[in-house]
Amino acid sequence: MSNHASTSAISVRNLWQVFGPNPDKIVGSPDAALPRAELRAKTGNTAAVRDVSFDVAPGEVFVVMGLSGSGKSTLVRCLTRLIEPTAGSVIIDGEDILKANDAHLRDLRRTKFSMVFQNFGLLPHRKVIDNIAFALEINGVKKELRHERAREVIDLVGLQGFEQAFPEQLSGGMQQRVGLARALAVDPEVLFLDEPFSALDPLIRRDMQTEVIRLHKELGKTMVFITHDLDEALKLGDRIAIMRDGAVVQMGTAEELIANPADEYVADFTRDIPKSHVLTVRSIARPHSANEPTSDQQIEASTVIRDATATVLNSTGPVTVVENGTSLGVITATDILRVIGAGAHQ
Repeated sequence: MSNHASTSAISVRNLWQVFGPNPDKIVGSPDAALPRAELRAKTGNTAAVRDVSFDVAPGEVFVVMGLSGSGKSTLVRCLTRLIEPTAGSVIIDGEDILKANDAHLRDLRRTKFSMVFQNFGLLPHRKVIDNIAFALEINGVKKELRHERAREVIDLVGLQGFEQAFPEQLSGGMQQRVGLARALAVDPEVLFLDEPFSALDPLIRRDMQTEVIRLHKELGKTMVFITHDLDEALKLGDRIAIMRDGAVVQMGTAEELIANPADEYVADFTRDIPKSHVLTVRSIARPHSANEPTSDQQIEASTVIRDATATVLNSTGPVTVVENGTSLGVITATDILRVIGAGAHQ
């Protein structure tokens, strides 16, 4: 095991998922490099996940996004072994879960990681408190203790007063809160969320995104979040991996993806996002020219350009961009307006 893997909450290496006859023979063969349609025509196989590797740091929100058919949902199912990968390794907290036997895998799902899906999967005949406590019940926790824990997460996700309601009495957003609470009840180290809000209407979806951000700040859980929505990815992700045809085509922070898209596919994804809303002043800091006036104003390098605009436009001279007390350079109104103008004409 590499040292990097040992310091990661999740370390995925050379993961493949091939559907079709003799999938093992595709991995590592010359055919593996064929485009998806050609591979299917030649071998009858579909490579849904192609040689994917990444690490997720403890407490990180790692977002995987792509269009329908890109392999993102298959990937998360491989990470949780709802689908058995064809090849590779998935190391969670130092253990390759692909080597776990069925009994141990069930134990890991009950204790180490939890899953939240688009389909809430609530038990219709059980009240909210018993839906949330279900995993604890399976784990043999006594009713009094599991209800105590369920009430804790009910408070956490804002479901107070709905403990005795049945799922059909709740809105979609409230049902998804129950799904989140159920996943959190076992206090997992890792949360896997597969497009959990895509069935919700836009306003409720936005509320649930904000809820995830709040929960993450409070609990610091490691999260792998699957989405096809770039706005959602930008809002939630510490880092984002963009998939196409089963492979990761680019991975990085929102700022890295928008400032330096790896190819036209990524550029198309990010084209409609105003750069000033994502890029920080760090990305446009430049050396101070000798003939420029000086200014005593400073701004933190991590400030988003949009949020820096008023300060810079109202300054009498270049504003110094600082990080940990060190100057990275300066920016002026012209530098700001260049980015805003580019965003308007992308």
